[in-house]
Amino acid sequence: ARDATQKAMYMDPNVIDPFKLMEPQLRALSESIKLLVQSDNPVLHKVSEYFFEKPGKRFRPAIVMLVAQASPPSGSVSEKQRRLAEITEMIHTASLMHDDVMDHAATRRGVPSLNSAHGNQLAILAGDFLLSRASLNLARLQNVEVIELLSTVIAHLVEGEVMQSKHGGAEALNFDYYMRKTYLKTASLLAHSCKAAVLLADAHEPERRRAADLCFDYGKHLGLAFQIQDDILDIVGDLATLGKEPGSDIREGITTAPVLFALEKHPKLREMIERAFSREGDADTALALVRDSDGVERSKALAELHSSLAAQAAEQLEPSVARDALVRLAGIVVDRKA
Repeated sequence: ARDATQKAMYMDPNVIDPFKLMEPQLRALSESIKLLVQSDNPVLHKVSEYFFEKPGKRFRPAIVMLVAQASPPSGSVSEKQRRLAEITEMIHTASLMHDDVMDHAATRRGVPSLNSAHGNQLAILAGDFLLSRASLNLARLQNVEVIELLSTVIAHLVEGEVMQSKHGGAEALNFDYYMRKTYLKTASLLAHSCKAAVLLADAHEPERRRAADLCFDYGKHLGLAFQIQDDILDIVGDLATLGKEPGSDIREGITTAPVLFALEKHPKLREMIERAFSREGDADTALALVRDSDGVERSKALAELHSSLAAQAAEQLEPSVARDALVRLAGIVVDRKA
């Protein structure tokens, strides 16, 4: 019954769109970030602004500011919480710059990736510069616990990328390894940023601490649901909706939830996973086998489980428009097609 109520809430067209709710703040955030990444060096300034000229949906800062509005005292976003949302987006963007170098990516957000347009060296340096600016502004928040939380995120992003770069072998067959990597690369940033947003609020203890723990759980489960849905779309999507060919993770030697679930029906996948789909024809064969299994359906169930857990955490906050938007967002991440 609870799941049905949550599903009805985030599918109800009368429930406000989380991104429309935050659109004015997000527009201001994009302009503010451009100021934060300014540099006297014209080349560094240009490459650091590269992705902020055409921002994506700004999913992460929207969540941070929604959490700020939904947590005690609810209804407002402080200057420090806005700055935290900016820091979160800067850290995320820096990680994309570094990931694109590691993955030899040619495009990002429908435009040439930074490494493709300006080379690997500048892409790495631009990512480092964004992280340094994020760290500087993080220190200026003057909250030791928040500094520790976001510093942990940066370490987790590196650990997660190292785990993903180890293609094939026994780890690639381990579902716990996959979930840990997914947490480190995707969910940790949301979990720690959501908790930090609550800790920056001017609320009384223990109310603030309880809300911080709930929002950590919300961010963690939302992040896991988001990434598992991404992994599903890589199997069932198409070039028109994804902007890339389906099966790109497999072609890069990356094992995801649908592949691991499909392994139970198709044991022949084991050898392909262990060699990171490196032989000619491996990727196409693996993609066909995954589609000829219940791997996508079981992955969908797992994504919906984490979506439900995120919604349950949000529902324990005080009732508000922002709280309802967080619940709806938990459904949006698993219902999206791109």
